[in-house]
Amino acid sequence: MPTVVIAGAGLVGALNACFFAQKGWNVVVYEFRRDIRTMKHVQGRSINLALSNRGKAALEAVGLKEYIVQQGVPMYARLVHNKDGKTFSRQPYGKPGEHIVSINRRHLNEVMITQAEKSPNVKFFFEHKVKSVDYEKKQLVVQCTSQPSRIPTFGNKASQPEEHPEIHVEADLILACDGAYSAVRRSLMTIPRFDFVQEYIEHGYVELNILAKNNEFAFEENVFHLWPRGHLTLIALANRDKTFTVTIFAPYAEFEKHMSNTEDVFAFFQENFPDAFELLGREHIADTFSRVKPQPLVSVKCSPHSFFGNLVLMGDAAHAMVPFYGQGMNCGFEDCLVLSETLEEFGDDIETAIKAYSDRRVPDAHSINDLAMYNYEELKDLVNRNSYKLRKMFDTFMNNLLPNTWYPLYSMVTFTRIPYHEVVERRQRQDEIVSKMLKTTSTLALIGAAIGVYMQRGRIGL
Repeated sequence: MPTVVIAGAGLVGALNACFFAQKGWNVVVYEFRRDIRTMKHVQGRSINLALSNRGKAALEAVGLKEYIVQQGVPMYARLVHNKDGKTFSRQPYGKPGEHIVSINRRHLNEVMITQAEKSPNVKFFFEHKVKSVDYEKKQLVVQCTSQPSRIPTFGNKASQPEEHPEIHVEADLILACDGAYSAVRRSLMTIPRFDFVQEYIEHGYVELNILAKNNEFAFEENVFHLWPRGHLTLIALANRDKTFTVTIFAPYAEFEKHMSNTEDVFAFFQENFPDAFELLGREHIADTFSRVKPQPLVSVKCSPHSFFGNLVLMGDAAHAMVPFYGQGMNCGFEDCLVLSETLEEFGDDIETAIKAYSDRRVPDAHSINDLAMYNYEELKDLVNRNSYKLRKMFDTFMNNLLPNTWYPLYSMVTFTRIPYHEVVERRQRQDEIVSKMLKTTSTLALIGAAIGVYMQRGRIGL
């Protein structure tokens, strides 16, 4: 059987291990961290994940969908909180019953690692850092990072531990799933005609928690809570343990100006999110902002995604995106599914399959990156505008009238597997139709007004 080597045991790396274990391939996974199943705290981004149809389809292909969905909390709508802290509006995500699922990142990752390890042909090597790719030999360069004890024996000084030697790993297929700051992608930067764009947005984020109240959810659980405030926003997603993960997104300048000390951050939350402030509590807010600095948000685009006939960039290594469409994980999971489908299509001809995969996936990755940027404007501001609400109502009406032709943008992204680049193309066509309808309506209104003036010309002295 062929051998696949995977860089990274995060969400995309672990799911890929499940896919190739199912195919019967020999699977080797190298992960820089210790096994997260043995760790009390896991460093890194922990913004709750919103599982939608693309991610569900990938999990279903490896037999994990039902279990994972049961571990999450369904969300059927956005609940938009107004600044008064008392009133709100509800915006359903789609048709009745359509929903996304709030999932805990760590638990999902642990489940997929455990699932993959059930296969005897899968091996995980934790505390192994992927350093680069050897172009000429088409090998992955890896180094073990576990160190011997630094504790000195009696009468001896502690010695400096020696570094482990680098390992050059051969494989029929190498999958770089090592995240937004991918070492594999970085080592490819000198390759001619490899396009790469990295952008940090001006906003950062800080994560907080709302605890259970009398062992129940502190407020409604089956919605995506949203506090849009123009240039910043607060969100809250429910967890199975009755808590909420709360995240504030704001420009770094806003954090520095209004959240740099305890009294300022209290005043800021009381003014902008009074209902959330009460639920979070003074002590928790003060403790969080004294310990945690705002974390950055990066967007990465690159092309191609395949190299040397045996290497593929996947997940955040290929298309890190800001989290505002909830598609980072879903897109990464769909990567795994599309690669598996493409290999089957080409009879496991690896070189041909990964070239086809890259050609197909790059336009989709770029499209969802752009949509994620757009959706932040929606979440922090547009949801409160009448023009947005009217368009949403119009799209819902048209979808009911033409269910197989007219899809709202959010529904195409979230509740279908229409390729992302096709989603953008369809939306552009819909926008053109709406624009023509508005022009026609305006023209008819002007003609009607002119006729009315003409009919009444005598009465009004014309």
